[in-house]
Amino acid sequence: MSFRLASYAVCVEDGRVLLARHVPPQGESNWTLPGGRVEHGEDPFDAVIREVAEETGCDAVVERLMGVDSRVIPAAIARAGVEHQNVGIFYRVRVIGGQLRPEPNGEIAESVWTPIPDVACLRRSSLVDVGLDLAQTVPATGHVAPVPVGGLIQH
Repeated sequence: MSFRLASYAVCVEDGRVLLARHVPPQGESNWTLPGGRVEHGEDPFDAVIREVAEETGCDAVVERLMGVDSRVIPAAIARAGVEHQNVGIFYRVRVIGGQLRPEPNGEIAESVWTPIPDVACLRRSSLVDVGLDLAQTVPATGHVAPVPVGGLIQH
């Protein structure tokens, strides 16, 4: 089994959420939350601030820990054909400066403030739904109910 620890930013402001358009080397683009892998020895709190800066060009501060999502992706649908566990730590983040831009030499083509009702029409990672659900429900335990896995949400 492969394993990944990642930090994700949920930036909600004036009824909009900050989304990043991920363009993989192969396949179609999709929308996701700013965030990504926690590097070896890095604190997840620091990782989310770094990822927002790298992917969007914006400076951010963490307002609070929202929750943790742990999911196992079966080998049959995992990218590498090996069962994979992803543990995502979701933080409520506020943008305090910078200017939106594409990720230099990365896979994020653009970042945009998206009206929350418009998210339902986007081809997106399920991470977006997890983050928005956490922002709306604010579960006391920070635990996310299981989300079906199987790739992207497409509309």
